Amino acid sequence: MFDDLIALLAGLSFGGAVASTLMGIAILFAMTAGEERKYMDPPPAFMLLVWPFVRLVTFFIGNNLPAKYLNKLDMKLQKNGLSFVMTAEDYFSVCLVFAVVLPVLAAIPMASSGDIKPEFLLILALIGYVLPEAWVKDSRRKRDREVVKSLPIYLDYLSMCVDAGLNFSGALKQAVDKGPKGAMKNEFRIVLRDVNSGQTRADALRRLAERIDLKDVTVFVSAVIQAEKMGTSMKETLSVQAQQRLDERFQRAEKMAMEAPVKLVIPLVIFIFPLTFMILLFPIIVKFIEQGTL
Repeated sequence: MFDDLIALLAGLSFGGAVASTLMGIAILFAMTAGEERKYMDPPPAFMLLVWPFVRLVTFFIGNNLPAKYLNKLDMKLQKNGLSFVMTAEDYFSVCLVFAVVLPVLAAIPMASSGDIKPEFLLILALIGYVLPEAWVKDSRRKRDREVVKSLPIYLDYLSMCVDAGLNFSGALKQAVDKGPKGAMKNEFRIVLRDVNSGQTRADALRRLAERIDLKDVTVFVSAVIQAEKMGTSMKETLSVQAQQRLDERFQRAEKMAMEAPVKLVIPLVIFIFPLTFMILLFPIIVKFIEQGTL
């Protein structure tokens, strides 16, 4: 009877500990709930499962990081077009969460088999920490391609709006409202926000060129600022820029088409040619074998 009472108390204690732990976790998540993302893009799909933990780390650690370090991360996100996806605090938390989650997921089956390899878990932690950095670089490449593709469209919008009698700021607002969604729209939206916050149009455009850091955008910004200084026709400047961007995009497409045969040489030599030789030589070798020559 005494043993049954001990077992009952142990079970109640274990159940109470589990319930307390779950309640504590629920309270922590409730403290970090209510994230305001009305004007932000949703996080990428591979982060959605761990996003509650990201918010938890942001609440207790990310918000207490040095301002200088957070500004550095924020500039990095802006230059890669990700400031509409997450904040600097969230980015640090994502790196930290993945550095913990990947080793934990790998340690569970290792613990069940009794063979835990600390060096393997350390490698997974490093991979988890740099995984968001790889996502940032991939997003940068996609953003650059999208900007080069959509910039001529926005320049056409700006040219038509200026021709209709609007100034550059009004034309830019119309282009943002009517233009296609994507990275270029987000960047022009930031330009409008900077202008409305009191910056000069030239400074807002220079910040645009620094964030995107692409030749096409830099040339466009320089042309607009120069036209504003010299007092030349803004419509003509925008029309010339739109035509140049379209010509450059066509030239890039021609270049890629001309490079395609060269890029096909290696797959042909490695995969196609050996298989072709095998198919051609197989009947000859079989014939020699039947004749006793081989």
